[in-house]
Amino acid sequence: MADGHAKPQHDYHLVDPSPWPLVGALSALVLAIGAISWMKGMPILGQKIGPMVFFAGLAGVLFTMYSWWSDIIDEAEVRGDHTPVVQLHHRYGMILFIVSEVMFFVAWFWAFFNSSLFPADAAQTIRSALFDGVWPPKGIEVLSPWKLPLLNTLILLSSGATLTWGHHGLLHGDREQLKKGLIATIALGLLFTTIQGWEYAHAPFAFRFDPAHPAATNYGSTFFMATGFHGFHVIVGTLFLIVCLLRTVKGQFKPEQHLGLEFAAWYWHFVDVVWLFLFAAIYVWGNWGGAVE
Repeated sequence: MADGHAKPQHDYHLVDPSPWPLVGALSALVLAIGAISWMKGMPILGQKIGPMVFFAGLAGVLFTMYSWWSDIIDEAEVRGDHTPVVQLHHRYGMILFIVSEVMFFVAWFWAFFNSSLFPADAAQTIRSALFDGVWPPKGIEVLSPWKLPLLNTLILLSSGATLTWGHHGLLHGDREQLKKGLIATIALGLLFTTIQGWEYAHAPFAFRFDPAHPAATNYGSTFFMATGFHGFHVIVGTLFLIVCLLRTVKGQFKPEQHLGLEFAAWYWHFVDVVWLFLFAAIYVWGNWGGAVE
């Protein structure tokens, strides 16, 4: 009797109908609407429900991640659909995804450098009045880059090293080394997020732009959007690594085939590199000459 689902031997990546792209896109839209409403204090349908909408969208995104990951793992481990051609196309897709993420960060860096390089822009009358032509703006107490930011830099770089160490263990057939490397990397990622959360809670400047308060300039908004968006990526990357750890415990990765782990490593190293640019541009250069907390 023929196999109910024979392994495909074709040169195309054929996918089954899936609801997750649509569900994920709608969830991301709801999350974005909730975030904007929450940050700007804008009502939705006459009600101030921004936080509720934000967390509803976030729940949808997390559910989509779980469900889509489950389907892809099933395709790879149970159904055997990931032929060499399919794996190649997955690699192309991951590369394009990371490139799209780079463009997100380009937008945040653009906003930061637009303000910091041109604090006396005559076309921006509010900016000139509040900044007095200098950056950081007068009245802003900045964070020292050589305390928590430097510590977080060392933590994130160390996490990249532990992940690479674990990956090399798998390549040499040492699954225990991979497990230890993933556990260490996840722990360092959680530590990074905890420290950044503490830093946010004690930051001496505000997030929102409010001309009524001298310290509430767009310094805070550019800082929190750039570093916060990166922090969100650290959280996503940590979840990615947790999935890899669970799959490792189940014995799913092999030295010759471990696409999920490879993509998690790409993503995590991307997060590392972005943080180095953030640390150098926003914490060090952007705070130069400012009153340090």
